[in-house]
Amino acid sequence: MDIVADNLTITNAIVADAVQRLDPTPIQNIVRRCEKAGAGMIDINSGPLTRKPEKLMTFLVDSVRKASNLPLLLDSSNAVALEAGLRVCLGKAIINGFSLEPDKLALILPLARKFETRIIGYLLYPDSNVPADGAERLTVALELYSRFSEAGLAPEQLIIDPVIPPLLWQNGHTQAMEVVNVIRTLPDLLGFKVQTIAGISNLTTGPGNQAQKPVFEQVYTAMLAEAGLTMALVNVFHTGTMAAIRACNTLISTKVFSWL
Repeated sequence: MDIVADNLTITNAIVADAVQRLDPTPIQNIVRRCEKAGAGMIDINSGPLTRKPEKLMTFLVDSVRKASNLPLLLDSSNAVALEAGLRVCLGKAIINGFSLEPDKLALILPLARKFETRIIGYLLYPDSNVPADGAERLTVALELYSRFSEAGLAPEQLIIDPVIPPLLWQNGHTQAMEVVNVIRTLPDLLGFKVQTIAGISNLTTGPGNQAQKPVFEQVYTAMLAEAGLTMALVNVFHTGTMAAIRACNTLISTKVFSWL
């Protein structure tokens, strides 16, 4: 599994303040910490950027680029912001992302073809609701791939996010198990080796036992790894989860094992 840091988000007050003041230093400090913690990619979660989307996304990408050469995911629902970021990245960032929502199909999905890059597709209904179970998720996956193909994109450009539910949802624990099965089933359903990504932190979102949360995150990560998850979007400052990912990567590796 590739490790994608989810730490650079506009919901973090430090990041929000840095963006407002156009101060790159706090952003670069976070990025350097993420890389030191073991991140292999950085997700720039800018939010919708309803004001000055081009200027602010360009600022974010430039700030991160000056601190790290790690690959980037551009995470926004604003197509104008995404295009501005892709131009700065010369089209080499991953778009995060689109779904069956009409605006995203019309405005965000075409960017993947224009810039010849990968794009994340969320298994959500057109009204943004999460499918109730694995069967519904797989039905959405078929429709998502159909619309993706109609846009003239190649299978290797698609990364699917099955959407991990919080355990606090009424059926959160059963939905979490459905997500594992969906990841395992997608290659047979679509007929190619499907790339997948999952936001691990979603599982423990909300109030709860702070001592138990890391354990659930670590165990669930191992389950996703066994199912074939390609990319783990994770808080890289959660040291236990990072250790679990490294152990999973060692166990599924074809290299000769060593304790060193």
